[in-house]
Parts: sequence; C-alpha cells; structure tokens
Amino acid sequence: MTAWLATNLVAAALLPPLSLVLFLAAGLILYRRHPRLAMSLILLATLALYALSTPWVGGLLQKSLEISTPLSPSQLQAADAIVVLGGGRRIAAAEYGSDTLNGISLERLRYATHLHRASGLPILASGGKPGGGTLSEGRIMQHILQTEYGIAPRWIEDAALTTWDNARLSAPLLKAQGIQRIVLVTHAWHLRRAVPLFEAQGLSVIPAGIQFSSTRIDTLFDLLPTPAGLRDSTFALHEWLGILWYKLRSIFA
Repeated sequence: MTAWLATNLVAAALLPPLSLVLFLAAGLILYRRHPRLAMSLILLATLALYALSTPWVGGLLQKSLEISTPLSPSQLQAADAIVVLGGGRRIAAAEYGSDTLNGISLERLRYATHLHRASGLPILASGGKPGGGTLSEGRIMQHILQTEYGIAPRWIEDAALTTWDNARLSAPLLKAQGIQRIVLVTHAWHLRRAVPLFEAQGLSVIPAGIQFSSTRIDTLFDLLPTPAGLRDSTFALHEWLGILWYKLRSIFA
C-alpha cells in the first residue's frame, strides 16, 4: 500500500459521508448493550448529516478557509508567473478514450488562461497521477492549453501527488529561471493550505482563488439537504484536516 493510498483511506474514514456511516454502524452494533450511547451516536450522525448537507453550512465551512478576495488586475503587474494546481482527473474517461481533467481542474485551468491573456505571464501547470492512471494532471493541462486555448505553458510539473508536492516540485522549476513572485491559481477554499506551502519554498505568492463562497440564506433551499451541500462541506473539512496533518508533520519531521 502506498503512502498516498494509506493517507487517503484514513482521510476518507474521518470525513463525511463515511465517518457518519461509521457512527451509525457503531450505534446499531451497540444498541442492545448500550442503548443510550447507541442512540446518541445515531442522533449525532443524523444531525451532522443534515447540517453538513445544507448549502448554508457548506458555504460557512468553505468561507472559513478563504484568505483573500478575488484577484485585482493591478496585482498581476507585480507577478513573474502563473502557477495552476491540478484538482483531479477522470481516469480512462470513455468519451475521450484516455484520462482527462475533472471539473475542478478545468475550472482552475480556465481561470489561469484568463489571467494569462490579461497579463501575458507564463504558466506552470502542476499535477501528477494520484490514484494511478496513464496521464498526469500536468500533461493533460498542457494538452488542453495547447489544443483548446492555443497557449503553450512554459513549465510542466507532472509528479506531484499532494499539494505539498505541488509546491516542493514546482519551486525548483521556477527558481531556475529567476521566478520569485507567482500568482497561485486554485479554489478559494484551497488557498489557506496551498499558499504557506509555496511560501515555505521561498516564493512570494499572490493568491488567485476561484469560486468564493456565500454565507447568505437567500432561499429556503439553502437550509435543505442537497448533494452539493454535502460536497462543499466535505471539501472544506478535507482542507482543515489537511492543514492539521501538515502542521503535525512539520512538528514531528
């Protein structure tokens, strides 16, 4: 078992929905011998599932991770390069006949393209093959940039399995050409974890987030459970768990 697989299995067990399923299972197993404890676990899992599935709670959790406002055009003038982080792939996508980017990665790549056209800054695409597959995120981004946007990225980092790898492996490519100040493109909820990792590599970082969250309750549907609400909450909790993991690793390294 690889370290990447082991880490992600542990994370899956700690995050919804699997963690809530485990609480429910524990409640059912303990019901005969410890009915009060069992009912507490079942109630806790039910309430947590409801709350985490609402778009409002998902928005609150993601907003807690945001460290910047949307990028302004003036900030681009101070940068040397754009770095876009892969956010996942669809392995062996039937319609393409090979690996391709998932929606998260495509959203980031589209914004990086927008910033490139506004500034002329060179692009570094970073992402490996977490979970296997044939093509790395970096190489797929390179292909899409060239064939669909007519842009040739200057650097491709294609070995990173984690955000920590993105920073560790991208920095030498940039520094070799005198790049010190980067625009870092990723989702707004990912920047709190990503920015310090790139800064630790000696780079100056301008956060360029996408999909900033809302904490307003605009309609009744913001308080009703939805698959999108649970997804947003899980993304946010995954980030906080990742931040904690990196802090613990830095302490005991």
